[in-house]
Amino acid sequence: MKKAFWLAGAAILALAQPASAGDTIKIGFVSTFSGPTAVIGNDMRNSFELALDHLGRKIAGKPVEVIYEDDGQKPDVGKQKTEKLVQSDKVDFIVGYIWSNVLLASLKTAVDSKTFLISANAGPSQLAGELCSPYVFSTSWQNDQTPQAVGTYMNQKGVKSVFLIGPNYAAGKDMLAGVKSTFKGQVVGEEYTVWPSQLDFSAELTKAKNSKAESIFVFYPGAAGVQFLNQYAQAGLKSQMPLYTAFTIDELSLPLQKENALGVPGAQQWVNDLPNAENKKFVEDYRKKYTGLRPTFYGAQSYDAANLINSAVVAVKGDTSKKDEMKAEMQKANFKSVRGPFKYGNNHIPIQNFYLQDVVKGADGQLSLKTVATIVKDDQDRFADKCPMKK
Repeated sequence: MKKAFWLAGAAILALAQPASAGDTIKIGFVSTFSGPTAVIGNDMRNSFELALDHLGRKIAGKPVEVIYEDDGQKPDVGKQKTEKLVQSDKVDFIVGYIWSNVLLASLKTAVDSKTFLISANAGPSQLAGELCSPYVFSTSWQNDQTPQAVGTYMNQKGVKSVFLIGPNYAAGKDMLAGVKSTFKGQVVGEEYTVWPSQLDFSAELTKAKNSKAESIFVFYPGAAGVQFLNQYAQAGLKSQMPLYTAFTIDELSLPLQKENALGVPGAQQWVNDLPNAENKKFVEDYRKKYTGLRPTFYGAQSYDAANLINSAVVAVKGDTSKKDEMKAEMQKANFKSVRGPFKYGNNHIPIQNFYLQDVVKGADGQLSLKTVATIVKDDQDRFADKCPMKK
C-alpha cells in the first residue's frame, strides 16, 4: 500500500521536473487565508515576511519570490494548490500547511516531484512514521508531542481522571492519542466532533460533566477554541472540572477568550517570552511591523521555516539544483531558531523542549501567554522508529 502511495505519482513526475537553479529563489506557501481561520494563515504569512525582511529580502544573494496560495481549509483545494506550485510555478520549496488533512492530501505531489516541503505547523503521525521523506522537514512538531507533554504535566499535578474532547480529523485523533500515551490516570470518556463546522459543544460538555471525570482535556485550534472555552466557562465547569489544553489558547484566540482563559494551562515548544536573542528580536520586530498584533507559535514556526530554507540555499551558494547538499544542510538545523537550539531526528521532526504555558494578566490589564516551566527536554516523537530513513 505504501509503495503504491508513492509510485502513483508517475504522471506528476512527467509533468513537473524539479526546478533548476534560477535567478530567483521561488517559494510556495500554502495556508488558509480565507474564512474564520484566516487569522492563522495571516500570522504565518506575516512571520514569514518578517523573516525575509531580516534576511534582506534575498537568500544567497538572490531575490526571493513567494507565491501564497489559499487552501480554504480543504484537503482537495490544498492538493490542487500544491500541484499548481510544483507543476506550473516550479517552486524550489513549499512551506506552510496548518491542517494535517490538507498536508496529507498534498504530500505526495511534493515528494514525487522531489520538491522540498517544510511543514510550519501540521505534524500528522504518518509524516513522522511510514510516510517520512528525504524531501519533507518540519519546523513544528509531531502532533502527539504537545498533548503528550500535557499528559505528563497532568501526572505531575496528580490528576486521576480525564474526559477527552477533540475534532474528528487527523490532528484531533493524534492529539487525543498523545494524551493517552502519557497520562497515567483513567480516561473516563472520549468524544470527537464534526470538523470544522461544529461550534456548539453543549452536548459534549454535558457528557463530560455527567462522566464524573476530574478534568477535561481539549484540542480545538482557531475559532473552535474560542467557542469551546467560552461555552465551558458559561456552563459553570471552570470551578468544577479543570481544563487542560493543546493549541486551544494562543495569541490569536486570547483576545476573544479573555478572562475565560485565565488559569487554563497548556503546553508548547515556543512561547513568546523564551529568553533567547533571536526570539526577542522576532517578537519585538513583529509587534513593530504589525501594529496591534502579537506573534503566535504558528508564526514562530513559519519564521523558522524561512531561516531553514536560507541555511540550505546559502550552503549551496544559491544552486538549488543541489538537492542532496541542501537536504544534508537542513538536517543539521544549522540556524538560530526562535525556540532555541534543537536538532532533527531521522524523520526530520524536531527533537526539542516542551514548556508549560499559562495565561497571565499584566500590570496594564492585558492578557498574555507566559512560560511557567519546562515539562520535557529534548523530546523525540514516538513514530520516529517507523520512519525507514536513517540519520
